[in-house]
Amino acid sequence: MKKVKSSLPDKTCLTSNLSIILFVFLVSCVKEDTSNSGDVLIVPAGFPVPNIPADNSISQDRVTLGKILFYDPILSRDSSLSCATCHKSELAFTDGLAKSSGIDGQFTMRNSPTLANVAYNPYFLSEGGVPTLEQQILVPIQEHVEFDNNILIVAEALNRRQDIVDLAQKAYGRIPDPFVITRSIAAFERTIMSGESSYDQYLTGINKNALSDAQTRGKNLFFSEKLNCSQCHSGFTFTNYTFQNNGLYKVYADPGRKRLTGKSEDEAMFKVPTLRNIELTGPYMHDGSLKSLEDVVEHYNSGGEIHFNKSKLIKPLNLTKSQKIDLVEFLKSLTDFGLIKDKRFKK
Repeated sequence: MKKVKSSLPDKTCLTSNLSIILFVFLVSCVKEDTSNSGDVLIVPAGFPVPNIPADNSISQDRVTLGKILFYDPILSRDSSLSCATCHKSELAFTDGLAKSSGIDGQFTMRNSPTLANVAYNPYFLSEGGVPTLEQQILVPIQEHVEFDNNILIVAEALNRRQDIVDLAQKAYGRIPDPFVITRSIAAFERTIMSGESSYDQYLTGINKNALSDAQTRGKNLFFSEKLNCSQCHSGFTFTNYTFQNNGLYKVYADPGRKRLTGKSEDEAMFKVPTLRNIELTGPYMHDGSLKSLEDVVEHYNSGGEIHFNKSKLIKPLNLTKSQKIDLVEFLKSLTDFGLIKDKRFKK
């Protein structure tokens, strides 16, 4: 390890969400020295240093404030939910549910994604409709089936807490406001790095025996031209961040990226998820419809359902029973147990 100093809103509330995003953007036009970020952002060996916004350099005070707000249910309308409700550290910052639980017993339309290595995401939500992590923070706060709140109301509540006011002044030189709320939570989330799995130990040479024989065979399958897994699940984050259809259904209840663009070529297209910590982040797919890694492997082995947008890479694999087991074992080698034990990320 090296130390570096350093769901899209429903259409009914889209206008109000975009208005507040614009408000936060306007008040965020602040030039800032990013040369002294301390030793807060710890980047795994072999990972590049992520791009940090000029107006939200990493500091311990900012991360501390963001962590407090991440775990504080004050963000939700009735103070029943926090960011950690859907992003639990012990589950690699997912929630173990097919679809996340929101306010008043409601459920979101999609499976909760991991926050591990979110600092590298080029965009957010399954449609890719939100360009920055700071703006993404607004989505669950305003979404009617999630927190059902308003960022300005949240700011008012936080300003009645002297401890938060003091931390905000120390971290950003201003009282808790939309700028401080979105940027501090984003600063904390960017520190959630994961790159110390068995596979990483093998890859970096720390432990050339980190993979079992089955995991080694599974690795060779994963990166083979026969399976093409690494065409989409590539790079150090195991995703190329493109939008794909994997033939999960013939007819999708969820329009996918088309919900953002309105284009038929985007129907049922979803952002390729990371495979890091995949053992901990089930159930799987955008709707949580596949319960186990074995189910996922079986889906791809079958070649999936016929859909006009299905990726040409998805085709029957004809894997043997032992090959399926090996592939699942390799996926388990991507689990970073240090992440889920790291006290920096726990409440």
